[in-house]
Amino acid sequence: MIEYSNSNPPLLQDYAQLVHKLQSHVGVDQCEEEGMMMMMMVQEECELPLIDLGVLITSESSSDEASKLECMAKIAKASSEWGFFQVVNHGVSSELLRKMREEQIKLFRAPFEKKASSGLLNNSYRWGTPTATCPKQFSWSEAFHIPLAKISDQASYGDFTSLREVMVEYAEAMQGVAKLLAGVLAMKMGRPKQVLEEICDENTCFLRLNRYPACPISPEIFGLVPHTDSDFLTILHQDEVGGLQLMKDSKWVAVKPNADALIVNIGDLFQAWSNDAYKSVEHKVMVKRKVERFSIAYFLCPSYESEIGSCKREPSASVYKAFTFGQYRHQVREDVKSIGHKVGLSRFRV
Repeated sequence: MIEYSNSNPPLLQDYAQLVHKLQSHVGVDQCEEEGMMMMMMVQEECELPLIDLGVLITSESSSDEASKLECMAKIAKASSEWGFFQVVNHGVSSELLRKMREEQIKLFRAPFEKKASSGLLNNSYRWGTPTATCPKQFSWSEAFHIPLAKISDQASYGDFTSLREVMVEYAEAMQGVAKLLAGVLAMKMGRPKQVLEEICDENTCFLRLNRYPACPISPEIFGLVPHTDSDFLTILHQDEVGGLQLMKDSKWVAVKPNADALIVNIGDLFQAWSNDAYKSVEHKVMVKRKVERFSIAYFLCPSYESEIGSCKREPSASVYKAFTFGQYRHQVREDVKSIGHKVGLSRFRV
């Protein structure tokens, strides 16, 4: 017998209400059919391309130029063929990653009422999917999604005073990795490495702290529904539990956790800017029945007013119309509201 009244956050209650509402409108058979479709998703385990960034971070010798070029080529290739890769020797200390994880766990262990109503981290706490109209749109997770411009605000931390210092240091470290990778990907398209730094800074980027509680209902429920990221690129630090899956060659593959690596994925803006040279790939998170999962994502974003054009110098060569990040985010919200899911870049193709 599943207890619906004591979950933190109240995902069980929300999910049960969603299923009950759906059953009353479409009947039990369709609900069961939808559940079977979710369970039929077959996954294979894969190891993402592994790239050592050490030569780009520590080497200043011209004799290592060939090694640098080889590393840059690997980054561009993985971004084109996978849309995902993992990096080691990235310059972020294991001690900082450990401290950030400890603080993250303490934060999510707080009572639900405290997380939801005390204004923590710029009042950015979210759980489940309020807009879901069926189980396949429901995310079994909770998160704090906070702009970098707000993480130094001491008033946002309440009793969690030790979180602030660690989070500021963590954000700065991730921003360094993101700028390095964005610079490499820009140069591989023949543009200056600083081209994205001009529109992406601490005032426009975000950190998202994620927890995926153990799910007593079914391991086939989404922790995070299938989606692509709307930014330039995302850097993810995940624990050893696993659950991240991505679409590769028209099938879902499960990403094997690597404790020493950060995961990087290309977002929609980089795909549009690169004229489809780099791929923003659909991905999702699957929950576990008995084990919770933690991750932290850094999102490299521009300002809402920034225009996303093509890296091609001839406008006629672009496969996308120019659009601002604000216009793109507005369209995504409208699509989710009207049809229940994100359509993405296809609406902006020429």
